[in-house]
Amino acid sequence: MIRLAIPVYVELLTAVVAVGLIDLLWVSGLGEAAVAAVTVGTTVEYLAYGLFLAVPTGVTVLVGRRDGHAPVTPVVRAGWALWAVLSVAIAVPGVLLREPLAALFTDDWRLTAGFFLVSLGGLPVYFAQTVVDGILKGRGDTRRPMRHAILCNVLVVALDPLFIYGLDLGVQGAALATVAARLLTLVVALATSRRLIRPPSTEGDAGVGAGADAVGGAAVAWDVVRTGLPMSGDFLARSAVGMALVDLVAGFGTRELAGYGIGQKVMLAGVMVFYALRQAAMIRTARSEPVGSPLLLGLGAGAAVALAVNAVAAPVAALFTADPEPAVSFLRWMTLYLVPFGGLIAVGGVLQASGRGGRLLAATLAGFAVQVPLAYALSAHAGVTGVWLAMAAGAAVSLAGALAPRAAAPGSARGRAPRSTRTAADRPSGR
Repeated sequence: MIRLAIPVYVELLTAVVAVGLIDLLWVSGLGEAAVAAVTVGTTVEYLAYGLFLAVPTGVTVLVGRRDGHAPVTPVVRAGWALWAVLSVAIAVPGVLLREPLAALFTDDWRLTAGFFLVSLGGLPVYFAQTVVDGILKGRGDTRRPMRHAILCNVLVVALDPLFIYGLDLGVQGAALATVAARLLTLVVALATSRRLIRPPSTEGDAGVGAGADAVGGAAVAWDVVRTGLPMSGDFLARSAVGMALVDLVAGFGTRELAGYGIGQKVMLAGVMVFYALRQAAMIRTARSEPVGSPLLLGLGAGAAVALAVNAVAAPVAALFTADPEPAVSFLRWMTLYLVPFGGLIAVGGVLQASGRGGRLLAATLAGFAVQVPLAYALSAHAGVTGVWLAMAAGAAVSLAGALAPRAAAPGSARGRAPRSTRTAADRPSGR
């Protein structure tokens, strides 16, 4: 599990964290308006990815279930078909509506709209890379996606100054550099991983008519979406609640809001450990490989991350601000949140791959149903500390919901995981 998770952690840290920070670093010399434009642009791109997340997640799980047991070609084809449809459905409206969308977030909307024109227009490239990596992960390979993420970041570091300053393209140059880096990375990924991501076209197709093939393809595509949809729902729900918390914390003043923002950035590097464990658990469960105890591993990771975050809280927060106390206080209180959250995210990988992703989403929503009203209630008496306590309570409720016994009786059809994953997913040690 840990060997599989380490490359995923590096990939997540570079792909999710680093690219946005690199762009921000290079455009910071252009002024606050440029920084705001890139911040909004990368945030919207992140939300757009949440809409597409069901596809690479579903592809990973279904390829993992079939690999070595049944043809994977139908899943690969379905993944690319969904990529084509959703790329158009998400990117085209985003580009056409870039100006009113930018006006919702920034006063200097022209800069942000210029960034949107390139970043949202380049979403198909970004989405295609996630499909490639999803196929590779389904086959048990997490090292290639890690290399792809590192390559992309190296290219962004090299291209950002060239496009932003060398070609004098400013904010739009940052978006162009990122899309160009992703495109070059995609070309490399397709060339070096061709054998793994494009199995023989004749695999499992003998004797299948065109009509039956089309019907079967639609069924597989729906299976991909249905399998990955809970993960998209989880992602988007967390994003929405995150925005609500920002609005709530902002009511306590700029000092507290800045501390919250800094603390979240510091904590993000640690939280990626949990998501790496989730992907490892998801991959191994889908492939019917032993997963040990994701719950214990996640709780242990939560405790380790909490200790590490507390150890670096003061010196790291001081790098961002002359008044690190709010950020340090936030990170101290997050000890109560990180432990149950680590367990929840790690267990989520088993639930997702064993056909119980809906249960994970329901547990997440139940936690938020407790967290959000509790945050408003507690903050009225305990100030911003009440918000942090509510986060811990919400994570605990979500974890309890994810671990609750299934409603169906043992052995019933409703209570079983898919046949190809049942052995790994239903071991007592894997719950």
